[in-house]
Amino acid sequence: MQRIYFDNSATTCLDPRVLEAMRPYFDQWYGNASSLHALGRESYNALEEARHRTAKAIGAQPREIIFTSGGTESDNLALQGAAFANSAKGNHIITSTIEHHAVLNTCRFLESQGFRVTYLPVDPDGKVDPESLKRAMIKGTILVSIMAANNEIGTIQDIRELGGIAHDAGAVFHTDAVQSIGKVPLDVGKDNVDLLAISAHKFHGPKGVGALYVRKGMNLRPLVYGGGQERGLRSSTENVPGIVGLGMAIEICMDGMEGNVERMGSIRDRIIMGTLSSVDGCHLNGPKEGRLCNNAHFRFDYVEGEALVLSLDIKGIAASTGSACSSRDSETSHVLKAIGVRNEHARGSLRISLSRMNTLEEADVYLEAIPEVISRLRAISPVAMLSKSSNPGV
Repeated sequence: MQRIYFDNSATTCLDPRVLEAMRPYFDQWYGNASSLHALGRESYNALEEARHRTAKAIGAQPREIIFTSGGTESDNLALQGAAFANSAKGNHIITSTIEHHAVLNTCRFLESQGFRVTYLPVDPDGKVDPESLKRAMIKGTILVSIMAANNEIGTIQDIRELGGIAHDAGAVFHTDAVQSIGKVPLDVGKDNVDLLAISAHKFHGPKGVGALYVRKGMNLRPLVYGGGQERGLRSSTENVPGIVGLGMAIEICMDGMEGNVERMGSIRDRIIMGTLSSVDGCHLNGPKEGRLCNNAHFRFDYVEGEALVLSLDIKGIAASTGSACSSRDSETSHVLKAIGVRNEHARGSLRISLSRMNTLEEADVYLEAIPEVISRLRAISPVAMLSKSSNPGV
């Protein structure tokens, strides 16, 4: 059976070129990057080359890149580090209601430590209104965190404008850019970003490695104390093979970005138009315009999302209901709640997320399968049967 992978917002496959770049640092150049001998120097040089590649991708300086274990750690270091380091200036933090749990749960922790957090609402497309951010800014606002693009419904935020508003009020601006690398142009200088989180496994790099951009002059309190690696902000022996993989993956990703974005966008559009036209009672979550090139997120009347995902899996199509970080949790998506989707409707959600390795032919296989799958699930749905009996014309 043909296997089709449409869950790339959860993770991506490792690019073979990335694996080849990583391989020597497992068993040939395996020295500790802090060691002075030849093996250590080779690891250190590889580390710095990856730092240069990562910095170039977002318009940063190499010294402004701190390697971490992934997006969650990067977000935690950014938020906790900036909050505690700047607490003498104020205790007010602003974020949005549709952030990743790595941001939302960190903000809730900071509330328990005496910080005040304002959670900005979003419109039905998931956009943050810049005027709402302006109204929320107060004298004691020290930090604003708004994601560059949403991991569930694909909404792209205007971080340049939002970051400018934060800076005008003297606040630090952080963005979770985990879903944006290789899909949305990012330039930390032009976009008014002080702190930016990325994760390698979202762009065909390895799992367990990420990075945090920290603008020069930014004051952060570390989460981890030890030997002082990564400018003292992330002590621990560096994961050299993983970091090499991140550097190679982000370079490959950026080199082919324009063409890949266009191609993923065309596949996305075929999936969106085909699904909406072939399935009654289907709705698109998130914006029609201004969404990630690889994201299509639907909700279907009278269908449970988990049953839908498992039914597609039987047909060889891997997809999800939403964020992989909460896919095993029965709680309704906080993102869908925030855009006004009712609980009973949110449960019938499906997220299709593409990578540069997907094809139009795979989209057509999905489009052939989805009407039959939905029809079968509705045929055994007690809610659908009740609705039909109450509305014979349906």
